[in-house]
Amino acid sequence: MRAKSLTIGQLADGAGVPASTVRYYERAGLLRPSARSAANYRLYTSEDLQRLRFIRAAQATGFTLDDIRELLRPAPCGRVQARIEARLGDVENRIHELQHVRRVLAAALAVCRQHEASGRCGVLDSISASARRRPARK
Repeated sequence: MRAKSLTIGQLADGAGVPASTVRYYERAGLLRPSARSAANYRLYTSEDLQRLRFIRAAQATGFTLDDIRELLRPAPCGRVQARIEARLGDVENRIHELQHVRRVLAAALAVCRQHEASGRCGVLDSISASARRRPARK
């Protein structure tokens, strides 16, 4: 029994993306039609739909298209793990940076609330001071 072919529109709908996204992934070399119809329409399979969903999920977790291209290649687990570990390291660094931002904003809000009655908000001074205390990024 032959698997049902999907048009680009059906594929896009199945993954919840516009057809232009499918075309973009094709140009990026991440996806390609499994066949062409007699009228030269792109045709895809359920495996292509799974691949497209994987691409979207990987992007949602912050992997770059180059990372995704690498993850889609048959590879030893060690190489895949290295990509995931690198992404995890990026996420942990970003969390650290966001925690700093949260501390700065919470402190600025506290200063603003303290000075609210005086009419002089000290937020700008507070944020400027915290920026001077923060070490430069490398």
